[in-house]
Amino acid sequence: MIGEQLIELASSLRDEVEDYAVRLESEGTAEVVYNPLMYAWNVHEAYLKTCADKGARTVLLGMNPGPHGMGQMGIPFAATSVVRNLLGISDIEVDIPRRMHPNRPVNGLKHPKEEVSGTRLWGVLSQRYGTSDEIFRNVFVLNHCPLMIFSGPRGTNITPNNMSGSVLDELLAACDEHLRAVVTTLGANNVIGVGKYAESRARKALSESQTTIQSCWHPSPASPLANRNGGADWTKNILAVLP
Repeated sequence: MIGEQLIELASSLRDEVEDYAVRLESEGTAEVVYNPLMYAWNVHEAYLKTCADKGARTVLLGMNPGPHGMGQMGIPFAATSVVRNLLGISDIEVDIPRRMHPNRPVNGLKHPKEEVSGTRLWGVLSQRYGTSDEIFRNVFVLNHCPLMIFSGPRGTNITPNNMSGSVLDELLAACDEHLRAVVTTLGANNVIGVGKYAESRARKALSESQTTIQSCWHPSPASPLANRNGGADWTKNILAVLP
């Protein structure tokens, strides 16, 4: 079954990137690195069981977890209300990270702040397809890198596109391999990068395949494109590439 294969792939990635998280900390590249696939594994597994085996042939690819989304709940582009009301996932305990940053608490499925990127992305998927079952018949939502990386005493969120170094290169190579395996397992023929960075990783990872690579604007509220015309332009942009 596809679901069982995706769970096995995710568990392998979970264990592999934990080593890179420790190394990023020890070499001083990051203050603290969270691995949501570790402490929120039970939620992530429930997500994979919910979305797998539905027939999606398009992967909607994000960059890495946000502090109010996957960083809390282990689901790509998660938002508290989305996970509860659209995906129907609730009453699953989330552990704490291996090493906590005092300014970055983890509240799991009870996190009080909505991840705006998540509400926007899943909102437009619901608008296009309706129920979660219909969404997952069309798209599989995945983050390229599962690690959330913080820098300095304030716990500034750093994304992989703003980092460099040999450990990061090894980490991203492992994530590329995971993406290739997921695409193969799903039999996917299309990958949509949410933002230019995700598109670039997909092109690199899948350069020898026949997979179609597209992109849409990232829904982050920090992006002027995402906010233009009250978000209407972003909605039009992503709807143009969704299957």
